[in-house]
Amino acid sequence: MTKRILAQKTVSAVGLGCMGMSEFYGATDEAESLAVLHRALELGVDHFDTADMYGDGANEVLLGRAFAAHPRRDDLLVATKCGIARDPGNPSSRIIDNSPEYIRSAWARSRERLGTRIDLYYLHRITDRGAHIETSMAAMGELLNEGKIGGAGISEAKAETIRRAHAALLEATGGRHGLAAVQTEFSLMSRDVEVNDVLATCDELGIALVAYSPIGRGLLSGRISKPDDLAGDDIRRTLPRFSADAIGRNADIAARIAEVAEELGATSSQVAIAWVLTRSSRVHAIPGTKRIAYLEENRGAADLVLSPEILARIDAVLEANPVAGTRYTPEMMKAYGMDVVDRV
Repeated sequence: MTKRILAQKTVSAVGLGCMGMSEFYGATDEAESLAVLHRALELGVDHFDTADMYGDGANEVLLGRAFAAHPRRDDLLVATKCGIARDPGNPSSRIIDNSPEYIRSAWARSRERLGTRIDLYYLHRITDRGAHIETSMAAMGELLNEGKIGGAGISEAKAETIRRAHAALLEATGGRHGLAAVQTEFSLMSRDVEVNDVLATCDELGIALVAYSPIGRGLLSGRISKPDDLAGDDIRRTLPRFSADAIGRNADIAARIAEVAEELGATSSQVAIAWVLTRSSRVHAIPGTKRIAYLEENRGAADLVLSPEILARIDAVLEANPVAGTRYTPEMMKAYGMDVVDRV
């Protein structure tokens, strides 16, 4: 398993996003999810990503049950996030809160649910409404100085915000800690970070970039070609790329990638993940799954080598087949504190 540095730990380049084990992607099964988590350890996966809002805390509890007392706990990196608060009166409503008071109280709740230390702690979304990023990073710096977290990160941030957060965290910790990671969606279908200076900024400052949804939320797996391939309560049914108008065109991209993958003796999912890892030695991928078979498939991407010729062919596929639809609706972008609709 290829290893890379994250929050001062050496971990598998391909980690595991755990959100779907508790919410958003159809029915969940705790026993099956625990089996996936334990199988991940057997496969050498040691980077696990969750957040306090996933399942309204249930996902953190799940990881705590799997790892808090595990004999290999010291070898693992458990990352969680704060900053998206749910409205108790309207569970579908999201409130972005980056205030120091919220950060500290959210940390305490996450620590209790996980039952173990937090190796990497992210601000899940960022807004200039309320606390400025410097104020938020001062609170994260206090947690670092007190030894309550191993590293601090931010998610879905602009390049300018990354620079400000990194500088503020260095100041708050006397130069001992800058940003450990920036998490963002990054895949063959979501390449914003290559054109908006986010990836370049992370490389310049020595910050890891953790790519969530590297398989395009499953589109690049080749298993989704129409809305009815998704469960009725699957959140992807609300996303533009999975609309009836867009999903077929995006499935065509997956089919072209699958042709390339077949020549390599790989799957389209593996090629998609491996491609993300080629973009920088600081990039980590955290594909999510709640099935052992898909976990084993995704893990195989860590050692897949893509030659310059293969990378050029992949670029040609994308140039000839533009991605249909954006990641989120404008309303969702606004709710999550993301000011502009993304572009590929």
